[in-house]
Amino acid sequence: MVLFKNIKSNHQRMQPIVPLEKCLAKTRLTKLGDKTSGRTVEDHCRIAGAVAALLTERLNLLFPDLLPQDAFIPALTHDVGKVCPTFQAKIYQALDDQQRKYIEALSQVDISMESQWGGHAAVSKACLLGMGAPESLASIVGAHHDRPTRAMSETCSSFGGDAWQKVREALCSKLLRGLSWPDFPAVFNRSLLGLTITADWIASGPLFDDPTEDWHPLVEKAVDDAGFQWPALRLGLSFEDIFSFSPRPAQKALYETISSPGVYILEAPMGAGKTEAALYAAYRMLESRKSTGIYFALPTQLTSNRIYDRVNRFLKHILQEERQALLVHSMAWLERFSRQILGKEAAPNQSWFASSRRGILAPFGVGTIDQALLSALHVKFGSLRTFGLTGKTVILDEVHSYDTYTGTILDTLIKQLRRLNCTIIILSATLTSERRSALLDYSTASSCYPLITSAPNDREIKELSCPVCSSPLTVNIIHTSAEEAIEEALEKAEQGERVLWIENTVREAQETYRTIAARASAMETLSTGLLHSRFTQTDRASHEKEWTDFFHPQASDRGQKGGIVVGTQVVEQSLDLDADLIICRFCPTDMLLQRLGRLWRHGDRTHRPAGTTPKALLLHPPFGEAASSPQTAFGKSGSVYSPYILYRSLELWHTRESVRLPDDIRQLVEETYSERDDVGQAILSAKRELETIKNELRLHALHGQSTSITPPNDTDIQTRWLKYEEDTVILYKNFDTQTKIVTLADDSSVTLSVPAGAGDQQERLTHWKKRQEIAASLLRNAVRIPHFPGLQLPSWLSPWVYKDMRALQLADDGQLFDNNGNIIEKLLYSHKLGLIIKK
Repeated sequence: MVLFKNIKSNHQRMQPIVPLEKCLAKTRLTKLGDKTSGRTVEDHCRIAGAVAALLTERLNLLFPDLLPQDAFIPALTHDVGKVCPTFQAKIYQALDDQQRKYIEALSQVDISMESQWGGHAAVSKACLLGMGAPESLASIVGAHHDRPTRAMSETCSSFGGDAWQKVREALCSKLLRGLSWPDFPAVFNRSLLGLTITADWIASGPLFDDPTEDWHPLVEKAVDDAGFQWPALRLGLSFEDIFSFSPRPAQKALYETISSPGVYILEAPMGAGKTEAALYAAYRMLESRKSTGIYFALPTQLTSNRIYDRVNRFLKHILQEERQALLVHSMAWLERFSRQILGKEAAPNQSWFASSRRGILAPFGVGTIDQALLSALHVKFGSLRTFGLTGKTVILDEVHSYDTYTGTILDTLIKQLRRLNCTIIILSATLTSERRSALLDYSTASSCYPLITSAPNDREIKELSCPVCSSPLTVNIIHTSAEEAIEEALEKAEQGERVLWIENTVREAQETYRTIAARASAMETLSTGLLHSRFTQTDRASHEKEWTDFFHPQASDRGQKGGIVVGTQVVEQSLDLDADLIICRFCPTDMLLQRLGRLWRHGDRTHRPAGTTPKALLLHPPFGEAASSPQTAFGKSGSVYSPYILYRSLELWHTRESVRLPDDIRQLVEETYSERDDVGQAILSAKRELETIKNELRLHALHGQSTSITPPNDTDIQTRWLKYEEDTVILYKNFDTQTKIVTLADDSSVTLSVPAGAGDQQERLTHWKKRQEIAASLLRNAVRIPHFPGLQLPSWLSPWVYKDMRALQLADDGQLFDNNGNIIEKLLYSHKLGLIIKK
């Protein structure tokens, strides 16, 4: 190994050129924009250690003994590897003041060697191992940039010679002040690595830039400014105090069951109040000092956005001061300008918690389950999310909606959360006993419904049957064709009923809507609408607001003015819709039950036309056709759902004339998914295809958890399995190169320029806020399209959005054009229909 250029024999004897007190960890900018020396390595290590110690203290006050008392030591020693010739040569080359006097002596250092070692973090690890530190501590220190160091053949004195190692050892001795090396149990490795990364980030903030300023009084302010202030609880609140109504039996049974960390599953029908039950249980865990916060995880960004306001209303009741939850998903920052406040700005461009990878650190968060799943994957910043979840109450809602790929990762996540003293509350309306057993890693077989399964860490597993929360609803089932369903929908809507029609694909929803809208155009009082995922955010928000108001149980014209809304899967879980009549393209049993949960959702509390009864029309092929050729009989639905599961579902439903909710839920779900010996070549073929796909997805999920691979970026790994590649495309109508004004699909205009952003922190803050406002406006006009090779992002847009995005120009007739003016023949966009993909 050659460390110094043209010097091949004496690098082991090389004397330190930079004294310890001049070994720099940082540079900083002067007011004139020049780079000058920042904090020394010793100072930065001490600051990071002090930050980690304060974070540990605050967490242990909330949840006693959650973290080891010496959890701060990895942060205290994390950067000792910067005391080496390569790093010091690199940092002094960046300076342009009188301190460059060391650069001549360091000019012979081969800086490229540092990257071959794995960076200064690898030097830190080697130094600690050379001093006899345990592997557990050294590995955390070596991975503090969330890149595990490779196995090295070099000794600790390889990085500049014995003399440099002695300086590193002297630094460690000064930092530890006689403390012994801690040997952490493996269960703490990921959370302590996350703590170390967090402390390093906070210690690197602008508050500590000036090396002449005493840093000791700044630590508490830095931690506070980063948002790590846990507001005081209001104690002794009852369920009624928070939610203004008495708990239902299932709600009371859940929160009375939960008294210590563990896994708790509530299976109850749609509309049973599972959200309130979970939140009150979380409050009681906070009150008893057995939880450090709450993370409420949902399947989609839309469901997260919907629950966000409800969680904030809950926090307003339980906290002594005003505090909002943080919305945590990849597009949450679009909400920031009007909704999100958390802590002070700890960086010039945004709230410290603004990034999704840091947002999960907030005491209270609402977001997608993806952000939690990433903590169970071998990805960069996965350990940061692990630390963020440690000791929290994690509520996982709508767990029934995940496929084999996501479900496999979820099983690993739950095991990890249990080890971190989390309280995991799982909510579902249509869980199978097999899936329940997998989540608990324990065989359960109760057929009761509703059901609470309690698996505390310190006690045995119990299954508790609880009373049904409301009167059963009997739904009449009609098996019919699409043509007859259209006639029924129009007739009932004309009589004042509000009809919800659910298709399985966007294309089918658009085609059905076109037919219904054309027929309804002659009926002046009839409203029609369309809801699916392929609208721009602006259009989707507008449509959802219109139609959720339309289906609201207390709408002023309910029972008088009818209408028909056609939707896709987005209406299953995202929107609170109360339909008088449901028409549904056939789908798997659990999804079908979710859809039926939108029928008479608020029961007799909703005013309905006289004579209206709960009724669902199911659109499906004849059962004989499905049995003989399941892979073709279901048409486009067979590409969305497994043909085998569709067949198994139809086998149960095709002769049904009614269903009683919630009484029939357990039986229908279990019979659909129970293992059995099938007969018939076509059915066996469909079954083998499903098993092959599930095995492939399971292997892909396990591969993402493997530590034998180089950890990818957390933005480059999937927590959901996508069948087809897609692009995010911004739709605009015109761009004026002179004024730099772009007119977007929603007819809003944005000027693509901002103040320079130089100067003091306030000017930089103004600059970045303006940039984000522009980006938010652009992304509100984005839509997901199938991947089209060759599409580009115009150069005038590239500074404002993510590099992997694309843009298309939208004409008044809905036609789309690429950057070169070429027409995209297969695509159209309509504000009423959304993205249209031609056959």
